Amino acid sequence: MPAPERIPAGAVTPPSPSDAPTLLAKGELKVLGQVREASNAVLYCEISYEGESARCVYKPVAGEQPLWDFPDGNLARREVASYEISEATGWGLVPPTVLRDGPYGEGMCQLWIEAREDDEDGGLLALVADEEPAEGWKPVVLAEVAEGRTALLVHADDARLRRLAVLDAVINNGDRKGGHLLPADDGRLYGIDHGVTFHVDDKLRTLLWGWAGEPLPAEAVDVLRRLDEDLREKAPLATRLAELVTAAELAALRHRVTGLLTTGVHPSPSGDWPAIPWPPI
Repeated sequence: MPAPERIPAGAVTPPSPSDAPTLLAKGELKVLGQVREASNAVLYCEISYEGESARCVYKPVAGEQPLWDFPDGNLARREVASYEISEATGWGLVPPTVLRDGPYGEGMCQLWIEAREDDEDGGLLALVADEEPAEGWKPVVLAEVAEGRTALLVHADDARLRRLAVLDAVINNGDRKGGHLLPADDGRLYGIDHGVTFHVDDKLRTLLWGWAGEPLPAEAVDVLRRLDEDLREKAPLATRLAELVTAAELAALRHRVTGLLTTGVHPSPSGDWPAIPWPPI
């Protein structure tokens, strides 16, 4: 695949269109550049349809790097499946995402979200010298820093992050890094990069372990109950997901939802899989 001119990840995006999914699915894609430091091909594009335009990310299947534990050529579908689950929760945590054909073949197309430069990571994650986090922060892990010193990695005790932690537990997200958190100007928080999700084995790796073992909030329980209904055989959401993930992965998804409802608590690291993604940011 030819490499378009690289662009900075902080390029300006116009306001969101009124019907982003339709624009993403039917619009004309124009590749403007390539997002830096991505492990797979991530193309920054302009998309136009019926007088509306926006900026978006296009990740062609042809640009996916093989993974030892996921089938080849289906990371884009997992990204779309993650968006479908996010929409079903009503939380809107994943930017509008569709599967479509593009200049380099089939891939996922997602609305570009411009993160607030004054808030990116800094207001959500921090390294502190103290052994206990300050009020309003949750501890994650002691991390090694320069010259053998350690610092405590913490994340904000933020309702938006907590919703994202629940979503990650549902979709079995194997890569929730700090750089995948996008706080937007309107106060919303988005999560991106959901290619390594929906595995049948426990693959949950995240920086959002601060609520591990704590009771799920009432709103999360309500959402999980609705998901449990929506994932039943022949329900519209289940039918849509069956086009994107395998039957075994869909069964595992149902099992995770019922498991969360049964325990009533945020999951804890299993010990069978590295709990923190690397690199963490």
